[in-house]
Amino acid sequence: MEPGTPVGLIVGFGALLLAAVLEGGEISGFIQGTAALIVFGGTFGATLVSFPLKRVALLPRLIMEAFFDRSGTSPAEVVEQFVRLAQVARREGLLALEEEANKLEDPFVKKGLLLVVDGIDAEVIETVLATDIQALKERHESGYGILEAMGGYAPTMGIIGTVMGLIHVLSSLSDPSQLGPAIAVAFVATLYGVSSANLLWIPMATKLKAKSKHEVFLRELAVVGLLSVQAGDNPRIVREKLEAFLAPAHRGGAAAGGTAPVEGRPAGVAG
Repeated sequence: MEPGTPVGLIVGFGALLLAAVLEGGEISGFIQGTAALIVFGGTFGATLVSFPLKRVALLPRLIMEAFFDRSGTSPAEVVEQFVRLAQVARREGLLALEEEANKLEDPFVKKGLLLVVDGIDAEVIETVLATDIQALKERHESGYGILEAMGGYAPTMGIIGTVMGLIHVLSSLSDPSQLGPAIAVAFVATLYGVSSANLLWIPMATKLKAKSKHEVFLRELAVVGLLSVQAGDNPRIVREKLEAFLAPAHRGGAAAGGTAPVEGRPAGVAG
């Protein structure tokens, strides 16, 4: 479980409810089934119109991704991995890396390492892996793009709900004593729309986007490592090349177990 998401939701919605109570309001006054139906039903309907059904069906999985941390390997661990591979290559030759490739769990690095073992030209390897990275980016964008779109639709649906509520209010002007409560109920839809967009959909999309950037960076770092190993670089040089993209505090192998902040993008990697 990635604690930031549930904690953020509790803090965000909790702050709204606490502010309402401190202002003397009642929580029950903010619970309106009709407003929720208009906002969430309308948002989901607009999403279905905007995207293919197969993509919208991935929505539950996208939401779960925002709650769980599956980052796996850290940049520092990638550095250590390629330093070790460089040592094997210099000691036993590039062909010995085939056995090492079969031990890897990361299909991207395994694919690149097997291309190195097969003696494929460096430019071809870089092109193949860059295409793989670009495809990954596009898959990720198609995912968090749905959440971003929902973040745009929700406030508009809230306004629509408010307008519908005001139409109902204006059609019942015969009882002025009910105007105040009725108008308050009408504006609950706007509250639902704006709060769901800015506490749910847009933040989740932003988190998935950050995770995507992290995964892309790891792959771009791996490309630099693979090309360095293929070139026969000394393990020390491999480390220097890769650690140039890590924050100073995470260099030197001291932080192999942590997630290193990205300082730069590997040069020469397309995407």
